[in-house]
Amino acid sequence: MQSMPLRLDSWTDYTCPFCFLATCRLGKLQEHEPMMIHWRAFMLRPPGSPPQSTQIRAMVEQEHAYMKKQIQAEFGFDLHPGPIGISTYAAHLATKYAEAQGKGDAFHTTVMNAYWREGQSVDGKELLKHIATQVGLKSKDLATALETTTWAEAVQADIALADKNAITGVPALVFSEKYLVLGAQPEQVLKRVIAAIRKEAQNGKEREEI
Repeated sequence: MQSMPLRLDSWTDYTCPFCFLATCRLGKLQEHEPMMIHWRAFMLRPPGSPPQSTQIRAMVEQEHAYMKKQIQAEFGFDLHPGPIGISTYAAHLATKYAEAQGKGDAFHTTVMNAYWREGQSVDGKELLKHIATQVGLKSKDLATALETTTWAEAVQADIALADKNAITGVPALVFSEKYLVLGAQPEQVLKRVIAAIRKEAQNGKEREEI
């Protein structure tokens, strides 16, 4: 009998290389582990952030170089990252809208791939509308959604929830609204966490039946 889907709240940012790695690992995990993922917004560079310094850009480039080797070794494909220092705010707004339409997973993954595998700048509304059509949404509906306050409020709610739970970096994964896993942990670590949660749930069920 197939297990019930496990809830996962995942705080990520689209230009974070470790978030992309975590997304890839979660995608692989979902092939045999049912999960209901809620993609939570987190912005490493919120609107109004100052230009990045030369030192910061050099550090980001080093992270990109590391991630290229890691992704090639683990998943067998090449990375072609998009521009450094762009805003991801519109992409997060669009993701909240897509999630409300039942397309959150597909939209999140497609935006990630657009930035990390196709070298695209995911801050543009035209690209986001194109991605919407790729996952089965109407581009005009997304365009309208981006102009409303609903999804801005949803993004701010995610950020506030991160603050409440002392989440200051990404990726940050919260399993079953209870277990926090920080960083892009190896697949085996995630499997152990899930196994422990499943075992705890089973033990609780058995106690209820006694």
